[in-house]
Amino acid sequence: MPARRLRSRSFRRLKVKLPGNRVTIHYRKRVPKAATCPVTGEKLHGVPRGTPGQLHKLPKAQRRPERPYGGVLSSKAMREEFRKEARGMELEKR
Repeated sequence: MPARRLRSRSFRRLKVKLPGNRVTIHYRKRVPKAATCPVTGEKLHGVPRGTPGQLHKLPKAQRRPERPYGGVLSSKAMREEFRKEARGMELEKR
C-alpha cells in the first residue's frame, strides 16, 4: 500500500519499468491546463502553467502579460474588443 500522503488523486500514478524488469508506480503532481481565452478558446501566451500556490510566488509581471486584458483575453480578442469600443464611441459622438 502506498504512503498515506500519496493516496489522494492530486497525484498522477505513473507505471515505470525499472532496469530489473520490475514495474513500480511513481507518483507525480498533476500539471494544470494552460490558460485559455474565453472568446476564441486559444491558449494565452505569456501565462505560465502552475498551481495557484506556485503562481502566487511569482512576481506580478511574470503571472500575466503587461497589456490591457493581459492574462484574460488573447491578443486577437483584445483587438476586437478595442474595435467595438471605438465603434461605440463613434456612435455616441454623432
